[in-house]
Amino acid sequence: VQLQASGGGLVQAGGSLRLSCAASGRTFSSYVMGWFRQAPGKEREFVAGISWSGGRTYYADSVKDRFTISRDNAKNTVDLQMNSLKPEDTAVYYCAARLGAVVGRDVRNYDYWGQGTLVTVSS
Repeated sequence: VQLQASGGGLVQAGGSLRLSCAASGRTFSSYVMGWFRQAPGKEREFVAGISWSGGRTYYADSVKDRFTISRDNAKNTVDLQMNSLKPEDTAVYYCAARLGAVVGRDVRNYDYWGQGTLVTVSS
C-alpha cells in the first residue's frame, strides 16, 4: 500500500487542522492505520491509531480529547482532526499502515509509511 499525507500547515495555538492520508490499493480495510509525529531532535512517536473497521481508536495521552482519528474504507482515507493545537504539537506528521488486527503504538509495528506533512503551531 502507498500512503500520501496532506493537510499540514501553520496555525496559531488554539486553532485546528485536519490531516488526511490517502491510500492506494484495494485492501485498505485490511490495514490498521496510525498517525505518528516527529519533532526536531526527537524520536518519532505514536499519536493515534484506528482498527480495520474504525470501531476502535487509540490515542497518546498528550493528544487525547483534542485529536480525533477516523477512516473511510470506501474512500481509502484516514484523517486526523486536531483541535486546540499547542506549540508542542509542532512536528512532521506521518500516517502509517500495518497488516494485522492490533493497533500498535510502536513505529516498528508498522509496515508502510507516508511521506509526512509538517504541522507548525505558533504561540
